[in-house]
Amino acid sequence: MTFGLAPSSAASLSPSAASAGRVLEPAEWTAAGIPLLRNPREVVSGLHSRHRPRSATAVVAVLDPDERLCASASFTSRSARADGWLFRNALLAQLRRVIPHDLRRRTPVRTAVLLYCRDGDARWTEEDGAWMWGLRDACTLHGLRCGAYITLTRDGWQVLGEGRGGRRPNTASAPEQFATAGASPAPPRTGGAPSEVLRRAAAR
Repeated sequence: MTFGLAPSSAASLSPSAASAGRVLEPAEWTAAGIPLLRNPREVVSGLHSRHRPRSATAVVAVLDPDERLCASASFTSRSARADGWLFRNALLAQLRRVIPHDLRRRTPVRTAVLLYCRDGDARWTEEDGAWMWGLRDACTLHGLRCGAYITLTRDGWQVLGEGRGGRRPNTASAPEQFATAGASPAPPRTGGAPSEVLRRAAAR
């Protein structure tokens, strides 16, 4: 499949995250064999209903083998740098807050997916590549499988690397009343204060 390329406002302010190897290109992401979601719209709608993300909001969610939601956290990224290392640290901090790691397992059982709400259209940006790198690395460090990376824009939602998407939900739509990202006995915990994690990482 083909991907369009678009400039990223965050990427334009960074020295060059790509040169540091902390950005994944679409072809690299596709070649990594990321597991497909059985019902991506249900997952996206459920996370949108729970977290009601706005621009620059990331929602990281952990799914069990049956694609039921185990835990999720939403936070706002205020980093001016599209750097996968910074994003990895923010994602890992949120995962540690909401769910124990699976590092003792020989093979990961649970899968982490990332929904990122941003301005612009659905075309891949360097910022997306940095989030992909960060998600993959955070999953490795927390003993999870790396799952889908999904963007939410004014045009709708898009699972990058798969070509699947839809017009609703989008950044302007109201949460769907009865949407669920898999059945769960209790609402997942929501992490907070990620911008502090990003600030500390950037200062090092």
